[in-house]
Amino acid sequence: MRFSGPVLPDGEVRDLYVVDGLVTYERQPGADTAAEGWIVPGLVDAHNHLGLEDGGAVSDEETEQQAIADRENGVLLLRDCGSPADTRWVQEREDLPRLIRAGKHIARTRRYLRGYGVEVEPDDLADTVAEQAAVGDGWVKLVGDWISRDEGDLAPSFTDDAVAAAIGTAHALGARVTAHCFGTASLSPLLDAGIDCVEHGTGLEERHIEQMVAGGVALVPTVLQTGKFPEFAEAGRDKFPSYATTMETLHGRRRDVLMAAYDAGVDLYVGSDGGGSSRHGCLHEEILAMAEMGLPPSYVLGAASWRARAWLGRNPGLDEGDPADFVVYPRNPVEDLTVLAEPSYVVLRGRLNR
Repeated sequence: MRFSGPVLPDGEVRDLYVVDGLVTYERQPGADTAAEGWIVPGLVDAHNHLGLEDGGAVSDEETEQQAIADRENGVLLLRDCGSPADTRWVQEREDLPRLIRAGKHIARTRRYLRGYGVEVEPDDLADTVAEQAAVGDGWVKLVGDWISRDEGDLAPSFTDDAVAAAIGTAHALGARVTAHCFGTASLSPLLDAGIDCVEHGTGLEERHIEQMVAGGVALVPTVLQTGKFPEFAEAGRDKFPSYATTMETLHGRRRDVLMAAYDAGVDLYVGSDGGGSSRHGCLHEEILAMAEMGLPPSYVLGAASWRARAWLGRNPGLDEGDPADFVVYPRNPVEDLTVLAEPSYVVLRGRLNR
């Protein structure tokens, strides 16, 4: 197949051919012309929960539909951020997005959503991290904070010593660690221990941002998810008024936090939280929401494509011999991000999917 048009990120107009599932720019006589348009390396959802919905794990059939919804949206690489379902079978399907798994969420006993993950006490955290690292693909997901019934507010899930031991264990096993963090109190222990990524990050302060830049710690802000904080506050107001106030405060500062992280040079990536409290197949909405907060469109698109691919160790561009995973759009997405909702063609592993 032959595709013609500007190839991002550099935008050079080229004829791109797909041969045996790989990209080549060598002319292929007789190749069928599949499409013309703007060619973008496959999108990356850096915070996804394939196999999860409210209440816990879903069937393989539902998981398949989730993956297809993401693929139809041009998302060809998923970074799982915790799922109670065993989704390793997805990696065997040529027609479904590539998947980097993180095993199950690791949370404190009775301090997280029921049915979502493994719940442990601090003394067992490091061993549990080792178990989840063994069944994942180089990532482990901690629940850094959640509401504490004793405090009536957000509070760190684990002790500082337990966090340090757990992250040390993961790194010794070659796994990277990320953590769900809404508030502020859980951040310093995680960053001091050398965590690799922070999810949500609405509680970040200047000192944390400086530490993230120095340590190369990434941030996946999930702005569609954090936009729901007023709903979370209202749901808990009667029983936990302090928690409600905290969530409203965090909601009010999330744009300032995002832009401060960007201005400081923190590496930002795009995650939909699909399967959490967001649906699958909505990454383009997350991209638009991040741009609406003030991030340059070209930066956000890179954070959802070639830069995210480089971060995850997958081919960042579409060089000679790379896997043919890309999306074709009718207009320049750098100039008009809304076109991400209407891909003309999705090519995964060299196969035309629409």
